[in-house]
Amino acid sequence: MSSTTAPAPAPVENRAARLITDRAEPRNVIILVSLGVGLAQDNPLTGALWALEAILFAAAIPMAYIKKGMRAGKWADRHVGQVQRRTLLIPVIMASVATGIGAMLVFHAPRAMLALVLAMLATLAVLLVPTAVWKWKISVHTAVAGGALAMLALTWGPLVWLAYPLLAILAWSRISLRDHTLAQTIAGAAAGTITAGLVFAALTA
Repeated sequence: MSSTTAPAPAPVENRAARLITDRAEPRNVIILVSLGVGLAQDNPLTGALWALEAILFAAAIPMAYIKKGMRAGKWADRHVGQVQRRTLLIPVIMASVATGIGAMLVFHAPRAMLALVLAMLATLAVLLVPTAVWKWKISVHTAVAGGALAMLALTWGPLVWLAYPLLAILAWSRISLRDHTLAQTIAGAAAGTITAGLVFAALTA
């Protein structure tokens, strides 16, 4: 009689890590930073309307595309964990963001709002390099969060930097869920903070 070995139980997912990862996903962070920059404009109402435009092209349309891909079986979840799939996804998101930039140029958006979306596009371009060239899954979560904090600090003042250690919690959640390594979360935070911060600062100076 042959003996069979029972399969090892699947690792239990950390619920706190999942909650942090899902709540701090790029879509939600883009919504917050867009509104944060928009409401800081001389006319907060107009700024908020431009923030909604930024949210449409940088968050809502990309998320709709991701959900469509999930239904079609292209990727397993909304965080798109497969690095090969990210190589295909990032250019699509860049195209959507670029369309939003075109509309801002045509209708003369405030400089800060245009700078916000251009900084997002530049960050995506930077993230695409290690993803496509080296097949290295740099963290989009920490990149978007780092860039958002940089732009909010430049908009509202340096006290915003006091929130930067929260990125460590976000990085922990991504590592705990085995979605990224420590190096990938650090690289993402650095890429997002530096790229978005420099582009936004240069265009709003």
